[in-house]
Amino acid sequence: MKKTLLCVATSIAALPMLTHADSPYFSLQDGDGFKRFSVSVGALHVMPQGKAQPFRVNTSVKEGETAKVGDIKAQTVLDNIKPGSSVNPLLKATLDGLALINADVPSALSGTAEIRGLSQWDNPGTGLEADDVTTLGIMTNYFFTDNISFEMKAGIPPKVDLQGKGKIYAPFSATATPMGGALGNLELENDIFITDLEAHGPAASARAWTPAFEFQYHFGKTGVNKFRPYIGVGMMYAYFNELEINPQTEKDLIAAGHMIANIKEGNAGASLEGKKSSANPKVKLEATDAFAPIATVGFTYDFNDKWFAVGSVSYAHLKNETTITVKDATHGELIKSTADIEINPILAYAGVGYRF
Repeated sequence: MKKTLLCVATSIAALPMLTHADSPYFSLQDGDGFKRFSVSVGALHVMPQGKAQPFRVNTSVKEGETAKVGDIKAQTVLDNIKPGSSVNPLLKATLDGLALINADVPSALSGTAEIRGLSQWDNPGTGLEADDVTTLGIMTNYFFTDNISFEMKAGIPPKVDLQGKGKIYAPFSATATPMGGALGNLELENDIFITDLEAHGPAASARAWTPAFEFQYHFGKTGVNKFRPYIGVGMMYAYFNELEINPQTEKDLIAAGHMIANIKEGNAGASLEGKKSSANPKVKLEATDAFAPIATVGFTYDFNDKWFAVGSVSYAHLKNETTITVKDATHGELIKSTADIEINPILAYAGVGYRF
């Protein structure tokens, strides 16, 4: 009887050892055999949460700058007279007569105009928003301890479409002195259409490089818990290249460049009529680099001591600035337009990893 009890007691005492022998990784023993390195590959889906921020526009036409009007159709003058402003009856009759026969007011009579409103202005309701995008994600981890690690997030840089919002207008106004001011001044006012950012597909696109690093804390223990949630905080760096602007939007901005160049060349009337200047405007799109804090919640599920599945959701508070310039070799910078792009992405990741 004593021998039987001794055998049973010995068998019970040996059970943990036998269990450990059968499953050397997952056991009830403390996990102290963690591996230092891991790498995973999977699908990374980026969902920007930011809203469009208005464009701010500056041009080379100074506030109150005086320019020659040049040849201009009488009907164009009539179309741009400020509503409610007083006009000398004789001047009005002269313009009406010339408009009736579709004639121009020649530069010798059109005089000069004091230009206002084009130096700088904001465009409420406009801006750019980044689209969702999916790419291949790569995550590497170095474990200082079984619970604390340092992770590098990377992946194949995706091409991101930037959707435009709203229409851009130039708030033009001027005081013109036709015929040398003999018949009084003309108050002109009009919002000149520049471009519709929503009309022609994505307003722009860019390739986004967004590596990030985090310090993470993993709950549970290696060899004990197959499922291990974790949290992490760190920083993301965003760099954008291969920036392209929509061809139609570019065409509209070139036309706006001609508008400003005409004023600088003493042919302000041509600006109101959408005529080309002697300039050769070129459009350039740029985006600033940015750093952003990032936070993550996720989990790993171990298949064995080497292979595991991983899933995570991250949020980065990311904002950068986009600048569109229109330049000409003769006149230099004609137009400079800037807008903040609030990206603020949520990043969802699912992949398979290997420890070594």
